[in-house]
Amino acid sequence: MEKAVIIYASTHHGSTRKLAEAIANQYGIHLIDATKQQEADLSAYDLIGFASGIDFGKFYEVVEQFLEDNLPENKRVFFLYTCAKVSNRFTETIKTAARKKGAVILGEYGCRGFNTYGPWKMIGGMNKGRPSAEELQGAVRFFESLLQQ
Repeated sequence: MEKAVIIYASTHHGSTRKLAEAIANQYGIHLIDATKQQEADLSAYDLIGFASGIDFGKFYEVVEQFLEDNLPENKRVFFLYTCAKVSNRFTETIKTAARKKGAVILGEYGCRGFNTYGPWKMIGGMNKGRPSAEELQGAVRFFESLLQQ
């Protein structure tokens, strides 16, 4: 199997961490919490994932900065995210940064995560119970599809 790693930030309710852990538990891949570790040598990895909650329509700054500072040239990458409402535009800025490094972008997987930001906090949040077991399995199936590429 290819050597893989997921660099993630999951700062509110752990939704993004759950996606990364579901994949790591199935495949034994390495996880790096970008909020605790800002540097890593990624040169030995064949497959590099970046995972984040969504903040104002994009990946957390700490994850984007990790990519800019640490992603070697010409690596195979993928993206995972949790959000209030899924949109493929959430990966636009991080994909642009990856392309500047010559990365081969294999795909992305996004799903809803529990959200208590702003007014949602007053009503107990939205997307309770998310990501669901089915969404976590969807992340694992997504990763499996990357291994076939």
